[in-house]
Amino acid sequence: MSAEAAAPGEAKGVSHLSGQANPYPSAGAGWALVVLLTMAYIFSFVDRYILGLLIEPIKAEFDLSDSAIGYLLSAFTLVYGVVGLFMGWLIDRGRRTWIVAVGMALWSAATVATGMAKNFVQLFSARMGVGIGEATLSPATFSMIGDSFPPEKRGKPIAFYSSALPIGAGLASLLSGAVIAWTAASGSQSLPLFGELAPWRFTLIVVGLPGIFFALLFLFIREPVRRPAVAAPQVIGGSGALDAIRYIMDNFLLYFGFVMVVCCMTAIAYSQGFLAPVFERSFGWSPQTYATVNGVALLVIGPLNMLLMGTISDRWTANGVPDAALKLMYIGFFIMVPTGTIAMLMPSAVSAFFVLCINTIGIGIVSAIGVTALLVITPAQVRGQIVALYYFAISMFGSLGPIAVGELSSRVFGEDDLRYAVAAVPIIFAVLPLALMPLVRRRYLAQVEKLGITTG
Repeated sequence: MSAEAAAPGEAKGVSHLSGQANPYPSAGAGWALVVLLTMAYIFSFVDRYILGLLIEPIKAEFDLSDSAIGYLLSAFTLVYGVVGLFMGWLIDRGRRTWIVAVGMALWSAATVATGMAKNFVQLFSARMGVGIGEATLSPATFSMIGDSFPPEKRGKPIAFYSSALPIGAGLASLLSGAVIAWTAASGSQSLPLFGELAPWRFTLIVVGLPGIFFALLFLFIREPVRRPAVAAPQVIGGSGALDAIRYIMDNFLLYFGFVMVVCCMTAIAYSQGFLAPVFERSFGWSPQTYATVNGVALLVIGPLNMLLMGTISDRWTANGVPDAALKLMYIGFFIMVPTGTIAMLMPSAVSAFFVLCINTIGIGIVSAIGVTALLVITPAQVRGQIVALYYFAISMFGSLGPIAVGELSSRVFGEDDLRYAVAAVPIIFAVLPLALMPLVRRRYLAQVEKLGITTG
C-alpha cells in the first residue's frame, strides 16, 4: 500500500471527530510512509558512507595528507548541521514530502559530482552539496513520524528508520567492495556521458545516479496531517524560531547534557570513516576485504540491534519507565566508548573487527534511541526546529571526529600509526557527557513529569 493511497483516511478523520484533536493515521498508512522514508535514508547513507571506503585511491590521486582527508570527511557534516537549522523552520511550515524530494535529488547529484571532481576544492564542495541535500531528510521524517504515531508507539518506527543507517553502510561496503574488486581486475570503466573513469570515480557515480530518480516518488506522496500540540501551551508560547530557542535556553543543562551523549556517538562514528585505511595500513586487509566483511557485519548486526532497542524502549515506556529511552542511551554510551578504543589496540584484524562489532551495537543504540528520547521532552509546536537544532549540534560536533583523527595522525602519531589516532577519539569526546550524566537524568525525569509522557 502506498502512502498516498492511505493518506486520505487521515484527512477524513479530522472532520468526523467534531471538537476532537486529529486522530493518528492508521498503522498501515503510518508504516507505509516510514518504509519509503527509510528507503530514502538508505540511499542517503550509502552516499554519505561510501567516501570513507575510497580514501586511499582519492588520497593517492590528489596527493593528500590524512589531515586533508579528515577535513574532506567533515565537509558533509559541517554544512549538514548549518543547513538543517533552516530546514527545521521550513519543515514546520512547508510540505515535508516535497522538501524530501528536492533534498534527495540534490544529495544524489552531489555524489555524482564528487566522482567528477578535478581537485580538492571540487571534492570538498561536492561533499558539502551532499550535506545540504541530506539535511532535509531526518528533520522532515521525525516531524512526520510524530504526526503519525502516538508517543508510546514511536520507538519502533523511529528505530526502523534509524536501522537504515547500518543497512546503508552495509550496502555501501558491499557495493563498493564489489565495484572496487571488479574495476581493479578490469581497469578503468566507461559510462555514457561520463567517459572513462577511475574505479573510485565510477563507484561514486554509479551509487549517486539511482537516488535522483527515486526522489521523484516523493513528489506524489501525501504527508500526514499536522497534529495540534497537547498540553504544550503550558510550557511554550508559540511555534517560531525564538520560541524554540527560548525553550531550549530555559532547559539548557538538560538539552546540553543530553545532546553531548549523542555528540560523542557522532564523533566516534564519523571518525570511523578512517577504518578502511586503518585496516589496510595496520592489519594488511585490502579495501575490498574490509568493505565486504564490514558490509556483512553491519547488515547482520545493525538492523536487529536498532529494532530491538526500539521495541525495548516502547515496552519500558508502556510499563511506566519515564526515562526508558534515556536509560538505553546510557547503556549504548558505556558500550561504544571503551570498545571504540580497545578495537584499535588489538593485535590482529580479526580481533579488532570483533571488538568493532560490539562497538557497532553501542553506536546503534544511541543512534536509534536519541530522537525517541528527544521527542519525549519536546513540545509539538517546535518539534521540527528542535530536531533540526539537535542534528545541527550532533553534526557539527561529530565533524570534529574525523578532523581530530586526521590531525592526530599527521601531526602526533604519524600516518603509519593511524589506528592510534582513531583510538584516541572515544576517550577525548566521552569525558564531558560522562560527567554530566547524573544531572541530565534528574532534569530529564523532571521535564517528563512537567510535560507528561503524552506530549505530542
